[in-house]
Amino acid sequence: MPFQDEIEIYLRSRFTVLWVASYEEDRIITTLKTLCERSAPPRRLFTWDIAAYFKAIINPDGATIADARDPKTALEAIGKADNERDAVFILKDFHNCLQGQPVILRQLRNLAQSLKATRKSIVIISPNAKVPDDLKDDVFLVEFPPPDVDELKGILDRFIKNPQIKVNLTDLGREKVLRSALGLSSNQAQRVFGKSIVSEIRSPDGRVIKPSGTLDERGIDMITQEKKSIIRESGALEFFSPQEGIADVGGLEVLKAWLREREKDFTKEARDYGISAPKGIALIGIPGTGKSLTAKMIANLWHQPLVRLDVGALFGSLVGQSEENTRRALSLVETIAPCVLWIDEMEKAFSHGGGDGGTSQRVFGNILTWMQERKKPVFVIGTANDVSSIPPETLRPGGRFDSIFFLDLPTSLERKEIFTVHLSKKKRPVQQFDLDVLAGASKDYVGAEIQQAVEDAMHLAFYDRKQPGREFTTEDICAALAKLNPLSKVQQARINELREFLRKGVQSASLPEVSPQEETSPNLQFH
Repeated sequence: MPFQDEIEIYLRSRFTVLWVASYEEDRIITTLKTLCERSAPPRRLFTWDIAAYFKAIINPDGATIADARDPKTALEAIGKADNERDAVFILKDFHNCLQGQPVILRQLRNLAQSLKATRKSIVIISPNAKVPDDLKDDVFLVEFPPPDVDELKGILDRFIKNPQIKVNLTDLGREKVLRSALGLSSNQAQRVFGKSIVSEIRSPDGRVIKPSGTLDERGIDMITQEKKSIIRESGALEFFSPQEGIADVGGLEVLKAWLREREKDFTKEARDYGISAPKGIALIGIPGTGKSLTAKMIANLWHQPLVRLDVGALFGSLVGQSEENTRRALSLVETIAPCVLWIDEMEKAFSHGGGDGGTSQRVFGNILTWMQERKKPVFVIGTANDVSSIPPETLRPGGRFDSIFFLDLPTSLERKEIFTVHLSKKKRPVQQFDLDVLAGASKDYVGAEIQQAVEDAMHLAFYDRKQPGREFTTEDICAALAKLNPLSKVQQARINELREFLRKGVQSASLPEVSPQEETSPNLQFH
């Protein structure tokens, strides 16, 4: 429901005190002004703050209200105002007036109860959603969402109307610019649009390819970069523009097939058929098997932004700060939807902590509730190396995740693919290397260890005493592998326990291990 319509219902239902959580004070006042103007007769609208006192925004009958230089007098004036006319009183930054002030808290509670018999309502604008415990039964918390595409269009149009700005945007290009700004506040969007217009873009050879005062699709990258910085300021979210494609991930054919199939769930045809958008997947497995790489690959495959949630950064030292940080982070994620949310190392994020007064459990509960009840198309990828400390309800089949995949040690065929990927990245002809020998030498090595072996082999060849700078060979890679101590040997007991724990109800992300004869069989097909 649009915010304006939601507030209209609350006012008509005689909600006496509303607490609106947002930094966007001007936008809230503008929205309430429009709401009050469209009622018949128009509602009176006043604002109050500790510096400017009362100010009339809509006052068609010229009603007077006593001057008030402190919060106590302001609440008294609201109580004495005309009870027979609809009126809304906006209190700016009033959360500061309540801190350590039991008398003001009690006065606001008394006023909230007495206003039930009147046609007056109070709206408190606060940058945080921490309503004092004393007021929770008398105050209703409302979250003010960031601008949607239509509101951002209005902001962008004000720039475009400037005759000094040259606009070179198709309808599709304009939509891309607006979509790239989703999740920003109105002030942030204005600053980003303005910066993208006045900035000059040059080619590597110094030629001006976008002069200052021009708006075109090349400004999208600048908006995205600015958006990354703003999202990073939240402390708990990190914005990625992944470049990793499906060809950069060796093996995991079962998981890849699942992803290709689910990609169709985002289409209009799937929605018309009644198929819901995918909720997410959990990737459980041994460190170094490509869980993080897979998360980036999925976002690139589906052409969606990737946002990583750092759960540890949600926790604050002040009472209620952790829960507030969680609310803001998840709200911001929903705003930029459709997107992919990556929760890395779930075992650390979702393990029940002790000695913190229950804060970790509340944060954990808030995230789980959001994962279960979210309405926006946010695909959640949870990665974990150890599931023993993850609460069972997190991995309940058909609950928060659509499916759970186990990433085991790569099979022989997968190891060949991994070598192919990394040799190709080094711009070396793959046919110059014996993949069968490399696959055999790297048995029980994870993908990260195979990548490291290729790097080490290049160093061996480059610093060779007899022939410095020569090309590295299959033998060099085998020598590098022999020097590594694979994780499968260091943590063999833990890996076996993990395999046993996940044996029931969890599917492998890879096809079963096959013999060398089967690998070359023309009848072997991947689906």
